[in-house]
Amino acid sequence: MNEAESSPRIGQFVYITEGREAGQYAVVINILDERFVLIADGENRLFHSPKKKNVNHLEFIDCVSPEVQNSIYETGRVTNGKLRFALTKFVNEQVADLKKGEK
Repeated sequence: MNEAESSPRIGQFVYITEGREAGQYAVVINILDERFVLIADGENRLFHSPKKKNVNHLEFIDCVSPEVQNSIYETGRVTNGKLRFALTKFVNEQVADLKKGEK
């Protein structure tokens, strides 16, 4: 395990590497224990029905959404729209960075 994987954080972006949703991005919305986290994306996996995922089946990205993190810490929940917005913004920035790197 590398440092990014050693301590998942609420609001952290993850890339799903195993399972039916492999290849998709999601956000950590709760940490159950050192082995399992709950993830949601606001579209297929909503906040009120998150996916329990083994941390070994996720690639933790060293980026946390402050909007999602603050909302969960302050109110205990986050809207699905906020999750979708944060993920879309993150994915668009990733694609822009990849295109920049190719040039």
